[in-house]
Amino acid sequence: MSLLIVYLVFTTGVLGFPWFRNDIPNGYKVPDPCTGQTGQIWEGVGHNQEPGGGPRNPFGLDFKTVGFKWTKELCQKDSDKDGRTNGEELGDPGCTWTKGGTPSAAASGHPGICEPMGNSSCVTANKDIMCPSNTQ
Repeated sequence: MSLLIVYLVFTTGVLGFPWFRNDIPNGYKVPDPCTGQTGQIWEGVGHNQEPGGGPRNPFGLDFKTVGFKWTKELCQKDSDKDGRTNGEELGDPGCTWTKGGTPSAAASGHPGICEPMGNSSCVTANKDIMCPSNTQ
């Protein structure tokens, strides 16, 4: 039994909490800003690395602050300071999405990573983002 508990603690710490993606619009379709390729997604939306786990990015910190819920406040915020609200990036520009519903648009950006990645105004903001070395 104690081995099972250790395993669960370890895997949760490494993999994060993927079910949180159900709590934001297009949570399973957030583009990976590191690749620049259509169809590539960022699994750990609230984290600095694609698979999740580890430190949170600005969106992850803001999501925690509002109690891990999609709120109008979180929707209207620009967590990554790239000039687009979290709602715009996640396909809910009018901040009307509710859990289980269909967002009004597709996700067009990542709310926790300043985009475009190569933009000089994003370099400092993205200093902790961990892209695979072959995609930057």
